[in-house]
Amino acid sequence: MLALPFVRRDAPCLRGERVTLRLPVRGDYQEWAALRAESRAFLEPWEPRWAPDELERAAWRHRLNKYREDFARGYAVPFFLIENFGGKLVGGITLGNIRHGVSQSGQIGYWIGERYAGQGLMLEGLRLLTRHAFETLRLHRVEAACIPDNTRSVRVLEKAGFQREGLLRSYLRINGAWQDHYLYSLIATDARGR
Repeated sequence: MLALPFVRRDAPCLRGERVTLRLPVRGDYQEWAALRAESRAFLEPWEPRWAPDELERAAWRHRLNKYREDFARGYAVPFFLIENFGGKLVGGITLGNIRHGVSQSGQIGYWIGERYAGQGLMLEGLRLLTRHAFETLRLHRVEAACIPDNTRSVRVLEKAGFQREGLLRSYLRINGAWQDHYLYSLIATDARGR
């Protein structure tokens, strides 16, 4: 266990009413690859272009090593969303680009399998993650960005209390093209007031 200032380094497990957030493990590969494969057309418009080996075991091992390294260094906390009732993997959510000092902030990215979309599972996961960000990691600000046409993402962020701050022009290269994104934020005092 690494001891970094302001950060608890033990592996968090955040349990909500319908979902649990936990760190990905090697044994998640088959379920992750199957869910991502069946949801590919649903996810591709909102994600960076998939590599030809995106769902291969070697790419998974590389991804898992990156998750572990970023977590150990305090740069990110990658979670899988696990449905409490059946124990199924439903998606992923990461708090990344964690900064301390004068910034005390991080950025959230997430995805959900198509068959689980629209059921409120990501909203619950987002609320669990932001509570962890503010109460455990002691961050002051959490940001998320989404493509303006991604109405599902806009809706989940706004339901979770995030405020739209503006439009970031040509912000991220998504599915091979530079895309504008709305910037959303949630401040610790906003979250406590809810």
